[in-house]
Amino acid sequence: MILVTGAAGFIGSNFVRSWFLDTDEKVISFDCLTYAGNLLNLTDLEKNENHTFINGDIADSKKLSKILAEYQPRAVINFAAETHVDRSIENPKTFLSTNVMGTYNLLEACLEYWKDQNLKTKEKFCFLHISTDEVYGSLGPDENSFKETSQFRPNSPYSASKASSDHLVRSFFKTFGLPTVTSNCSNNYGPFQFPEKLIPMTICNLLNEKDVPIYGDGKQIRDWLHVFDHCEALKIILKNPKYGEVYNIGASNEIQNLEVVRMICSVLDTRKPRSDSVKYEDLISFVEDRLGHDRRYSIDSSKIKLELGWEPSKSFRAGIEETVQWYLDNLEWVKKISKQ
Repeated sequence: MILVTGAAGFIGSNFVRSWFLDTDEKVISFDCLTYAGNLLNLTDLEKNENHTFINGDIADSKKLSKILAEYQPRAVINFAAETHVDRSIENPKTFLSTNVMGTYNLLEACLEYWKDQNLKTKEKFCFLHISTDEVYGSLGPDENSFKETSQFRPNSPYSASKASSDHLVRSFFKTFGLPTVTSNCSNNYGPFQFPEKLIPMTICNLLNEKDVPIYGDGKQIRDWLHVFDHCEALKIILKNPKYGEVYNIGASNEIQNLEVVRMICSVLDTRKPRSDSVKYEDLISFVEDRLGHDRRYSIDSSKIKLELGWEPSKSFRAGIEETVQWYLDNLEWVKKISKQ
């Protein structure tokens, strides 16, 4: 049995769904159901006898300890986090509360649980912490990709809070021996992503014929990773965890934000042309750049590829076409989740 925190969010729900493609091992999904974490993301698992959902917050130490004692998971996978940079600029305190103190509470509960186990169970336990490439800061156009050994240089309250959580995870391994692994992924995209991030926001705005705001000149570069490939990487890490290790997970899809938006416009022009025959690209608008906006992210994933044999399976073009089609096929989900 495994415990997945943040399981009703974008990546968490995709991970739980992906988990059951390979195994019937039971999953406890734990989520406090904020605006971006929604049971609508897990409706297809309602009748799965091996899946249990528990509403709770990683800030609730007593509830965490009770769940660990009752269900005795062999692994805890921590997706629980506030993740939207814009919101972190507006309200940094929420990000510190969840991403720093929440992670601390979860680590404390896991440490006490782990210490009470017999030697055989201890040796098989794993705390897998999901983080971001944003902890490394921003790269210039000619700088080498981020490696696991790159210096942390977070530039937003969000990335600073995630960097803090990464350091806490490392300290619990180094100081207390808690068996941990940390992964730092690049920008995820795919189904069930709340429409505030660039790709789902663009799709939803275009479908409603609303302007798509592009920060600055739109030439900020991100390394895009399909959520399916990310989940596959995490499952591989869990199969044979190497405690204390950090793995960067990216797909080498460095693309400017403006080009991503234009690609989505092109896909929609083909799959759902506007009734007035005007191209979707006409809805692109440029707005004042975001405060502290990182210029470029780039992930070196050679470690996980060489050591664990993981490779991304989806090209960005194919992934974008699949993602656009998913939103076209799930407009009711978009409508419902946007109201909550």
